[in-house]
Formats: sequence, C-alpha cells, structure tokens
Amino acid sequence: MNQHQDAQGHTDSPDPLFGEPYTDVDECRTSPVPHRYLHGGFTGTDNRFSAYFPPAEQYQGRFFQHVTPVPQSEHLAQTAHGQEDRIGFAVASGGYFLETNGGGENYGSPGSDADPTIAAYRANAACARYSRELAAHVYGRAHRPYGYLYGGSGGAYRTIGAAENTEGVWDGFVPYVIGSPMAIPNVFSVRMHAQRVLRERLDDIADAVEPGGGDIYAGLDTEQRAALDEVTRMGFPPRAWFGHRTMGSQAFSVLYTSVVALDPGYFENFWTEPGHHGADSAPDGSVHRARVRHRCTVAELVTPARTAPADGPADGGVDNSFASSTGTPTALRLSEPAPTDTMGAQLTVRSGALAGRTFALREVRGDLATLDQQRPGVTLEGLWHGDEIEVDNSNFLAAQTYHRHQVPGPEYTAWDQFRAPDGTPLHPQRPVLAGPLFTSSAAGTLPTGRFSGRMIAVCCLLDREAFPWQGDWYRNQVRTHLGADGEAANFRLWYVDHALHGDIETQEDPTHTVSYLGVLHQALWDLAHWVEDGVEPAASTDYTVQDGQVQVPADAEKRQGVQPVAVLTADGRERARATAGQEVLLRAEITCPPGGGSVVAAAWDLDGTGAFAMPETIDPAPRVALERRHVFTEPGIHFVTFRASAHREATPGTAFGRLDTLARARVIVVA
Repeated sequence: MNQHQDAQGHTDSPDPLFGEPYTDVDECRTSPVPHRYLHGGFTGTDNRFSAYFPPAEQYQGRFFQHVTPVPQSEHLAQTAHGQEDRIGFAVASGGYFLETNGGGENYGSPGSDADPTIAAYRANAACARYSRELAAHVYGRAHRPYGYLYGGSGGAYRTIGAAENTEGVWDGFVPYVIGSPMAIPNVFSVRMHAQRVLRERLDDIADAVEPGGGDIYAGLDTEQRAALDEVTRMGFPPRAWFGHRTMGSQAFSVLYTSVVALDPGYFENFWTEPGHHGADSAPDGSVHRARVRHRCTVAELVTPARTAPADGPADGGVDNSFASSTGTPTALRLSEPAPTDTMGAQLTVRSGALAGRTFALREVRGDLATLDQQRPGVTLEGLWHGDEIEVDNSNFLAAQTYHRHQVPGPEYTAWDQFRAPDGTPLHPQRPVLAGPLFTSSAAGTLPTGRFSGRMIAVCCLLDREAFPWQGDWYRNQVRTHLGADGEAANFRLWYVDHALHGDIETQEDPTHTVSYLGVLHQALWDLAHWVEDGVEPAASTDYTVQDGQVQVPADAEKRQGVQPVAVLTADGRERARATAGQEVLLRAEITCPPGGGSVVAAAWDLDGTGAFAMPETIDPAPRVALERRHVFTEPGIHFVTFRASAHREATPGTAFGRLDTLARARVIVVA
C-alpha cells in the first residue's frame, strides 16, 4: 500500500500487520441510497470492512468513518434509518462511508489480552488507508480523499486514540459524549449509590429540578442528602433524574465484575475494614438493609416464549424485559422470594449439573431473578428445578462506593469532596487506579490532548454515563499541550443541552430530551469545511464548571456553539397558576447562536404525551417568538413542552443537521 499525506502534510506509514488487503464483494446497491458497495479485509487477519461509495456526480473527495464503542460488525450501518442513517449522511455530504469490525475477535475487544492498539485504532487505520486505494479505483482517478473519523462513548476513546497516535490517516475527528480516564467505573458507581439511597425520593428530586420547582434537598435525611450531594458534585446532571425509573444500571452490571477481578481485596475490605462504607455503617444502615444473601432452590425456569408478550417486543416490565430471541431460559423463579428487591446480584449454583457456576443477574424482584442480557450467549440452560442456588449482592453494593477509594490527581476536581484540606484522601486508597486501565484498553493509550489534524468534540449536558465535565477535562488537556493558540486553530467543544448519552433519533422521553445527532452532523460538515477550505467553525460553547456541574449562559449569543436556545413562559413565568377553564398565555422564544442558521420548525406538547401534535408555521429566521393561548380543564400540575429546530439552511434540503432544542413550563391548575 502507498504512503499518504494528510491535509497538514503528515506522512502515513502502512501497518505490516495488515499488509495484504482484498475485496470479496463489489456490487451496486440502491438502499438506503444508491451506492457502490465494497466489502473486504486483510489476509491472515479477521479485520473486515464495508465501504459505500456514492455515484461519481455526488462524490466530493472525502470519506466518513464511524467507530463503535467496542469492535462490532462491519455491517451495522446497513440497518439504520432516518437521522441515524450513516450511509445516507455520508453520501448526502459528498463522501463515502467506511465501517470496520475493529480487527475481529482474534485481536479482541479492548480489555482482552491482545495488543489494545489493534482494536483501538490500528485496524481502523488499515481500512482507512486501503479505502483510499479503492476510491481511486471506483472513481478512475488518482486522488487522496480527505478522511474524518467519529465515534461516541467508548468510540470517543477510540477516536481520540486514533487522533493522538496516527498521522496522515485521517484529517479530522469528532469524538462525542467523551469520557475521561477516570470515567469507568466511577461515573456508574456513584450513580448506583445514589439510585439505591434515594430510591424513594427520586420523584421529588426530579420534580424539584423542573421549571418552577424547589429545593432538591428538601425533605431528605442525612444519608440521602449526602448521597445526592456526592453524585451531583461528581458530575451527574440533576435535571437528568427525570429518567430514574428507566435508567437502570446501564453498563455497571458488567463493569463492576471486571473491578472484582481486578481488585478482589477491596470487596473483602468493604464490609470489614474501617474507612469503607460497609464497615463504617451502622448494622441497621441502608447498605446493610439492602444486602441480600439469599439461599433457596430453583422453582421454575422462565423462557422468553413463556413470558414475553406475543404481540410486541419487551417493554421493560418485570416479566418481559428480559425477552431475547434465543428461546432459552433467561430468568428463574425462586422457591422463596428475596428479602428485598435488588439489581446486579450474583447467582451461584450450589448443587446440580452447574454446581460452582456463577451468573450475573440484572435484577431480582420478589421471586423473579432475571439474567443480565448484556453478556451475550450466557443462558441458564443446564439449571434444573430443585437445584440449590444463592443470590448475593454484596459485591454489587460494595462497588457503589469504589470511587471514594480511587482519588486521582488534583486536575480531577470532582474528587475534591474526598480530599482533606491538605489534599490527602479521606478514605483508604486502592493500590491501582482502575479508570486509566479501562481507558488505555479502549483508546490504546491514555489521552494527552496532543493530536494531529483538527477536532470538534460534542458533549451533552444531560449525559448520565459520560458526565459533562469530562469534555472540559479533555479541552484542558488540549490547551496544555497545544497552547491557547493551538486550541483555537485546531479544536472546538460544543455542548448540547437537553441531550442524553445515546446517539439515537428517538429519545426515551421527548418532553425532556432532544437528539444530538443534528449537532453531530453539523460538526462533521463544519470539520470538513475547516480542513478543506479553512472556514472556521462556530466557537466552542461558553461555560463554567463548578462543583462538577457544567453551567452555560441562558443567552444564545453568549452561549455560542451551534444549538439554538428556547425559553418558554406561561403567563410570563416559568410557573403559572390558573383556575380550570381559565386561559393561559404561552410564549416561546427561540434564538440561534451566531452562525447557527435559522429556526425552521416548532411544535407544542400540551398534554404531556410527547406527541407534539400542535406544530407551528415558521417563517425561518435566527430569532422567532411564538404565542399560543390554551385552556386547561383538569385540575392538577401540567407541564407544557415546546420543541424547536434550527438548520443552517433556511429551507433544509436534507433531513440531516437538524439542531433541536426544547423548553418547559409548569402550570398549576386548581378547581
């Protein structure tokens, strides 16, 4: 393979591990858009790729390559639709789309025994290099396409790893929903601790952070107040508590078992050694009341065919949330209900054919224990009625305060709450920091902020899995190594308000959240213009970080970035009071930041369903004000949500790049 130079003149050298590329599929396809599809790999390896080339008249000499959080199939993009359609986005943006399997199982996912740099960036880089040769063949001319790599969450680690450890392969990068080297397992552990301690009060807390709410600490006892303060100062966005009923444990049920393997001594010390929450808590404290060590027998094995509804997918209910397509047992009935409900327990088989085997449970509710389906291929086959089992959540509880024993350097200010005035840790510390080990296995190395090319990072202010301050942490790394001038010339950080972690179009609660996909699209477009034409993108979002929380100005012009800002009032306030049958004046103002385009769409949700059944007719403009009068007939608390979208084009010619925002107001209706 030939050497290439990036837009800044850096030379790329081939990787000898991937020296013999090949293609095994070359065909024209029409879905999701017309393109020429090439599939291939590298002889002697399991590294595979899929490339989607647009017609010559649409091609503008660039490619976009997406990186998944861990190595997955090279065929994922083929099933995406709408704003999630990465193939359609690339083609609409004048480029071909490239997707890989990250090297395949022989080189392993991050965390395996394989060289982590292979899955982190080397396999992707080899495919990117070869794709340029394919582009020359497809379009019948020698040229070097510009390349842009992007990925979120674990994919952000891998994107940054690629940016910092390669030259000449890609020209620009968009890591999104970024984690720091101290993210895993700490952002999950502190959240799970708060979810357990605050379980009975989270509805009140969620209401308090709504417009016209109150004190989030009102009515909390000492332990509850401490848990809420701890998770907030660690960076969990308080406004994200609206989703406490559905957020569950996310990746924590998988991650904490890795911590047990890495640091088994901690889980012994937690219950016995002073300085640890389990040992320091009173015998009747909440952590001891939550502890489950329950011996019983298997009463019944539960399969998806017997428990999942026949007319639809699993919906998160107790008896059907574990539905899978395997038809094998994924849950079991206990002969005696557990003394308390729990998440993340371990099931140990004490007798029968599987004696000695352990299984991770997602949750136990009453007599139903559900297998953790985040471990593909693991089932309860071989377990039988009457087998003796034990359910134990001791390690899961211990892991929830592991972050207190993982105090990093002073640059991580979220841990200041665990330091004495002289800077020394308040709790006994473990001999190794787990976070950097997880990060380096994903990124290949630890992030330094020193990268080639240009970069626009996208982070979300309601992110519950990658706390928002971590975007600022990486920006500080960039500034340290590139200087203020180097940062301005090569880096942007855009925050998206009202957005969660997932890169999906339809969010879990459309009355509280918007998708950030449009901002991601805009970042890729602006990155291409920056690299290829020297057109500077929108400024970084203006913000401050205080006690773990990222705060942004209320004014769009001051906030900057690219997302519009919406403000909603009811009778001139964020909290209005009206009599049933009385007319309420709703007023919304939407403002785009400098260079943020025009407001192109808006709609109201007046009944809390998230249907937004009342759209507005918009004359596109950078600033739009709308009014609607509405009569609430039913007494109670009503929340009105207003959603708006902006676009760089006043009349968008594409479904991509829609910049969404929302605002809410509370209306208290009395009889």
